[in-house]
Amino acid sequence: MKPYVICHMVASIDGRILHSRWRPRTTDGGALFERLHERLDGDAWLVGRVTGREVARAAPYADQADRPYPREPWLARRDARAYGVVLDARGKIAWGRADIGGDPIVVALTEQVSDTHLAGLHKDGVSYFFAGERELDLRLVLEFLDRELGVKRLLIEGGGNTNGAWLRAGLIDEISLALCPVVDGADGAPSVFDSSVRDADLTAPVAQMSLERCEVLERGVVWLRYRLRNGGT
Repeated sequence: MKPYVICHMVASIDGRILHSRWRPRTTDGGALFERLHERLDGDAWLVGRVTGREVARAAPYADQADRPYPREPWLARRDARAYGVVLDARGKIAWGRADIGGDPIVVALTEQVSDTHLAGLHKDGVSYFFAGERELDLRLVLEFLDRELGVKRLLIEGGGNTNGAWLRAGLIDEISLALCPVVDGADGAPSVFDSSVRDADLTAPVAQMSLERCEVLERGVVWLRYRLRNGGT
C-alpha cells in the first residue's frame, strides 16, 4: 500500500515559486509554506537534488572509500516523527549534517552511486536506500517509505521538475496550492510543475481533479486543496 501523496506548494498567481522574484513584496512565501506544511502533518516530506543541495553543508566527500559497500539500504533512524527524503540518483550531495529542521535525512539513490559517497553518508549519519539500478523508480521510493519507515502521508515539496515527475507518474493524490496575490511574469521562471526537455511531451495521467477545500488566508492568499484521480488519457 502506497502512502497518500500530497504535492504542497506556495506560488504566485502565475504559478511561479521563486519567492525572491515576487512583486509586490507583500507575502513571506517561505513562512507561509512552513506554516501550511505543519498543518498538513506529513510523516515525511520529499524534495529533489537541487533543493536538497541548497541546505547541504559539506565539501565533496573523499575520493576513496574505507571498504566496499553493498547496495543495500542503511537506516540510521527508524523512530522519527517525520523524515526528510531527498532524491539524489547518483549521489551528488555531500551533506555534513544528519537532519533538516530536526527531521532525519533519508536519501533515495540508484545503484550507480559510488562507494565513496556511501562512506560519506555513513560518516554523516544520513540514511539511504536504493530505488533503481540506473534511474530512480518513484513507485519503489513509495514502497520503501511505507514498508521500512511506516510513512502513510508524504508531502512532495520539490522544485518544478521533481513535482512534475511525480505528477506524470500518476502518483500524486492531492495538490495543496497556496496562491499569493503577487506576480513573477518572467518566461522560464521556476513553476509549480515543470519538466526536462526529455519529458516535455509527456502528459500527466490525471483523469479528474475535485476541489476538496478552499480557505482564504491573510493578505488575500487563497489555499486550494484538490483531490486527484489518476489513470486518464
